[in-house]
Amino acid sequence: MQTSTIPTENTQSQPFQGQNIVIIGGSSGIGLATARQAKNAGANLFLVSRNPQRLRDAAEAIGGATQIVADIAAPQPAIFAGIDRIDHLLITAGTVHLQSLKDQSEADLLKVISERLIGPLLTVKAALPLLHAASSITMTSGQFASRPAAIGAVVAAAVAAVESTVRALALELSPMRINAVSPGWVDTPLLDGLMGEAKRQVLEQTASTLPSRNIGRPEDIAQAILFLMANRFVTGEVLHIDGGGRLV
Repeated sequence: MQTSTIPTENTQSQPFQGQNIVIIGGSSGIGLATARQAKNAGANLFLVSRNPQRLRDAAEAIGGATQIVADIAAPQPAIFAGIDRIDHLLITAGTVHLQSLKDQSEADLLKVISERLIGPLLTVKAALPLLHAASSITMTSGQFASRPAAIGAVVAAAVAAVESTVRALALELSPMRINAVSPGWVDTPLLDGLMGEAKRQVLEQTASTLPSRNIGRPEDIAQAILFLMANRFVTGEVLHIDGGGRLV
């Protein structure tokens, strides 16, 4: 079993030395990029994913991590069995289902809400006994909360609810800190499933419309997440990393 301590003073080279970081959705994309950076910063990593093979590959890619197979849409109360302390909890899992409401089944609707809102709330609840006053929780919303797509009503509702949840829990769980990152267009494996062979063309066209003139990388979002974990004076905030996407 891995243990952790709360450092009284962070070092520049390894600010998370000895701390336990749990990443829900840590087997790919933003979660994996965060795991890699956190590992380099000295953290003990616990990666959670519903795909055992991708989980094993991710743990090997970052040089070792404790692997937990679980589904964010239906987390079990014992999901964190074997962990004695959680210093930072990151929840990045959740699909994007774009479909008009008239064509969406009840099962489709509930799947999005379960993965984006209910599952994360149950995960936080299960983690509470292992969290402490200096812990942080980071959730993931998304640009659809402020700039929804015409066929993305359910996703927009779910990620907007995450942002409201963060503000409320920052008060309820104080002095523990809870924040959210709101990514814009980020080149992750999630987009492969959404766009297929058209992904590269779509991303290039989208980049040309953004003030930053580029698409985000998982590493860009990971840097923001680690900032929220480390900064002890930030809570109840939603950090937008979208290349200026909300402005255009």
